[in-house]
Amino acid sequence: MSGYRANAGIVVFRSDSKVLLCERLENYPKRWQFPQGGIDVGETPLQAARRELMEETSVTSVEFVYALPKPLRYTFPEDVKAKLAGRGIFDDGQEQYWHLFYFNSDETEINIQTKVPEFRSYEWIELEKVPEKVVDFKRHNYEIVVREFKKAIAEYLANK
Repeated sequence: MSGYRANAGIVVFRSDSKVLLCERLENYPKRWQFPQGGIDVGETPLQAARRELMEETSVTSVEFVYALPKPLRYTFPEDVKAKLAGRGIFDDGQEQYWHLFYFNSDETEINIQTKVPEFRSYEWIELEKVPEKVVDFKRHNYEIVVREFKKAIAEYLANK
C-alpha cells in the first residue's frame, strides 16, 4: 500500500452560479465528477489545479476565487483498488486540495476532446445537485465542497 495520492480538485462556476461537472468515459453508474488530477513533484496544488483543468477541459480563462484550507481524503473501495492495481497504481485513495475558479469566458473555450480524453460530456449544474451524481466513495467530500464553496460563490457573485 502506498498511501494517498496528492490531488487537485477543481470547481469552476459561471455568472449564474452553475458549476462545471464532467462525465467520465468509463461506463459505470454515477460517473460524474469535477475535474481533478495529480499534483506533480515541485508543483503547488494551485498550479496543479490550473494545469489539470487545462489538460482535461482546455479551459484557461478562469479567476482563482478560493481554496479549502485543508485537503479532503477519500479511500478507494476494494474493487477500485483492484482495477487500479491492474494499471500499476497502488494508492489507497486520494488526498484532494480543492480550488474554486470563476469562468470568465464562453462555452467555446471548453473542449473535452483533448490529447488524452477523460470525459465523454459535461454540463453546467446547480452546485447542490452535484453530490447525487458522483460515486458513493466520493460523496462525503463532495458534500463538504458544496457546503464550503456555496458561500464563496455567493460572496464572489455579490461583489462582482
